[in-house]
Amino acid sequence: MSRLQTTFRDLHAAGRKALLPYITGGYPDAATTVEILRRIDPQHCACVEIGIPFSDPIADGPVIQTSFSRALEHGFKLDTLFDALRAARDQIAVPLLAMVSYSIVYRRNPRHFVETAQAAGFDGLIVPDLAIEEADELATIGRQQGFPLVMIAAPTTDEARRRRIAAISEPFIYYQSLAGVTGERSALPPDLVQHVQELRAETGKPICVGFGIATAAHVQAVCAVADGAIVGSAIVRRMNEAVDRNDPPAAIARVVADFIRELAAALP
Repeated sequence: MSRLQTTFRDLHAAGRKALLPYITGGYPDAATTVEILRRIDPQHCACVEIGIPFSDPIADGPVIQTSFSRALEHGFKLDTLFDALRAARDQIAVPLLAMVSYSIVYRRNPRHFVETAQAAGFDGLIVPDLAIEEADELATIGRQQGFPLVMIAAPTTDEARRRRIAAISEPFIYYQSLAGVTGERSALPPDLVQHVQELRAETGKPICVGFGIATAAHVQAVCAVADGAIVGSAIVRRMNEAVDRNDPPAAIARVVADFIRELAAALP
């Protein structure tokens, strides 16, 4: 089992819910990413999703797109991020989940990408633009390497596809709470509870919900029905604001860690 799978097994055994914060990797630089991760207490979250900057993101809203654009403009290199994480991994207590476009995985060769990411200290993978029909190769490599692939289900995903997703996705299913792109919302979708209950009944897998979750109250509401809450844009917005202020890495890391602590306090 990877650290990610072990964490979710232990959470389930203890009846605890998960917080999964998202940060943009290498933003504004790799040193800041490492500083953020060093400050995150595993008691506050199950893992950290690290978004890999990409020039043509599929489902990311304007806040995360801004962070991607800035990182790329400042010369983001994936190998630089991998090297920094590898060097600091023993100082980082939380599991790490890479969120990356399949074009990056494919360009590097899927097996090589998995081996390199795993060597850098990642514990699993989310590929938001990977269709279930094309996921078998990466899922097989992940099973061989102990590097699970998390798949995404949307409100529009039909039952047959949900079951196919559940057969591959480990250690949880990422439920996209609404159609469209990521971003902070003032309220959660009214059909969220029904959809999560249906997905769990059909698949038997833990369900973590993302898209639109922005506040501690949202985390509390989501975790009343789901197994975990994923918070991205609300965190990255704070990163963008800190970069606008020219904050040093330690200050950016403090802003992110403090907000994660506030969100975690709402976990039931």
